[in-house]
Amino acid sequence: MKQTGFAKEVLWGVLVLAALAALPLVSSSRVLLDFVIRLAAFGIFATSLNILVGYGGMVSFGHAMFFGGGAYAFALTLQKTGASIPVAMLVAIVFSALVALVVGAICVRLKEIYFSFLTLAFQMLLHSIILTWTSLTGGDQGLTGGIPRPPFLGLNLANTTHLYWFASVVGVACFLLMRYILQSPFGYTLRMVRDNADRARFLGVDVWRVKLYAFILAASFAGIAGVIMAIFVSGAFPDFTYWTMSGEAVFMIMMGGLNAFIGPVVGAALLMLFNDVISRTTEYHGLALGVIVLIFALGFKKGITDFIQQAYRLVTKKGAQS
Repeated sequence: MKQTGFAKEVLWGVLVLAALAALPLVSSSRVLLDFVIRLAAFGIFATSLNILVGYGGMVSFGHAMFFGGGAYAFALTLQKTGASIPVAMLVAIVFSALVALVVGAICVRLKEIYFSFLTLAFQMLLHSIILTWTSLTGGDQGLTGGIPRPPFLGLNLANTTHLYWFASVVGVACFLLMRYILQSPFGYTLRMVRDNADRARFLGVDVWRVKLYAFILAASFAGIAGVIMAIFVSGAFPDFTYWTMSGEAVFMIMMGGLNAFIGPVVGAALLMLFNDVISRTTEYHGLALGVIVLIFALGFKKGITDFIQQAYRLVTKKGAQS
């Protein structure tokens, strides 16, 4: 990416962060702050999965193993060692990356559906370990009793406003970093591997290595998302590593769009909004949400940001012709 281009995106990031920082001064709504905190977690989670799906052509059904793994690694580090939050966060990132190194070294050799279902198998293996290792993980009850939140850099994450600021800063920083990586030579190499792996090999690209690096990067960011969620719920739970969590991330990408970088974030916001509204208005939560997903899949036939991009291009093209 050209330096001027990235500097412009950093400026946009600073403006977004400034707007988010001012939000608690404008509105004291706890619901709104909680929504943004959850959006930071799920937005990072979905965008990290899109590194694999949209940019790498690797549809993973097991991405939640890194989201939940990061949450458990972070929470257990705080509970068992009394470490600071930055240290526990680093442990979560390293844990997610190491798991991705082992799992990815096996999975990225496979293609399409075989890759997808093998990632799902590894995810369910981790889920089973969490359920059975009761003495460490708490089993199906999760890590109960809360987790320590020692203050750092003047932030007390037990305070909702401080947690909101922390999630906003981490979220914007992660989005900028992922954007920078995807617009770097590595990001374009990943796209080339996605579009034509044989040609990439002919040009001297180590396809397996590129896919593995992308897998590790995506897992590391998913681990950060898990950290934010662990702080928000003050613990970690087996549902974080269940297949439905990976399914939600896929829905977020499908609803928001996989061809626009911001698409997964838009999808995460939409899915969270639909979940919140539906759970308050009807007991048939699964049925109503399924209908909405079908509307997006069969009506738009693409994510909403992809639809908007396509419509904008058509309007611009017609305007140029006229």
